[in-house]
Amino acid sequence: MKTGQVVKSAALADGELELINQYTRRELCTEDVFVFSVVLCDNDIDRDFERFTVESLEKLASLFVGKTGIFDHNPKAKNQSARIISCSVESVDGRKNSLGDDYFRLVARAYMPVSESNKALREMIDSGIVREVSVGCAVGETVCSICQNPISSHECAHIKGNEYDGKLCYGELCDPYDAYEWSFVAVPAQKHAGVIKTFGRKEVKMNDILKSIENSEAVTLTEKDSKRLKNYIEGLKKQAADGVMYRNSLASDVLKFSAIVQPEIPRETMERVTKNMSIDDLQKFREVYSKKLSEHLPVTPQLYMDRTEKKVDTNTEFKI
Repeated sequence: MKTGQVVKSAALADGELELINQYTRRELCTEDVFVFSVVLCDNDIDRDFERFTVESLEKLASLFVGKTGIFDHNPKAKNQSARIISCSVESVDGRKNSLGDDYFRLVARAYMPVSESNKALREMIDSGIVREVSVGCAVGETVCSICQNPISSHECAHIKGNEYDGKLCYGELCDPYDAYEWSFVAVPAQKHAGVIKTFGRKEVKMNDILKSIENSEAVTLTEKDSKRLKNYIEGLKKQAADGVMYRNSLASDVLKFSAIVQPEIPRETMERVTKNMSIDDLQKFREVYSKKLSEHLPVTPQLYMDRTEKKVDTNTEFKI
């Protein structure tokens, strides 16, 4: 959903003045503030054939607390007009969205100071003239309602707004990870409430994440990206543990073989040497020592007898 609307202005509820004063430099009184409720977005399909899931609305509820209200998404300081102090997901009894699902919406409580400079705006809100709003946010991915794959990916060949076997194709906005601002606008993009969202973030490849980390660059991870990175790190830990075990085995063989092949070298010296060896060096040393060991201690079967030697019979006294 891309646009929303001011629902109504109302008196301060219990605890709201304390929430407001978290953002102020001086303690404000009830007479100092103008509060109102605003629907930011909902779970219905918007004019761009996209919609938020209820889970996404729940995440946005926490992301939008404290965000500034401006005009026409123009991020200038002078355009700041209001601020959200609380946000929650509400259901409307008996109401369904266009898909026939229960209707849920994201409702925020916002405030602005009572001053001469915003008197006209407060009157426009109260009179219902300034009503529509839209919000700027970012989501991790947009999933196709037909194939459940990310829209615009090579796995998805569907087009939003088209029907396939009688089913409308639309995008489900999933995993929101940031909320920028919300704005008063003249023409909303949504039917009921609206959001101007910036979700064009494609799936981040692991190589891109690692490259950013290697270059000490900032990188924003979605929950999905974090899980992938965690699994990748766990895999590296296992490989590292296996590598340590293999290296220790090589070092142990080199120490044992050197004690036989080069006994004049103290074990303590060899331990210091092997400690700083690479795996390639240890493999080479073990190979060389193994060959020299076979020369020093040739392996002979217990019942071995050299057939080239003439056997001397010492049991002549028993011959008849």
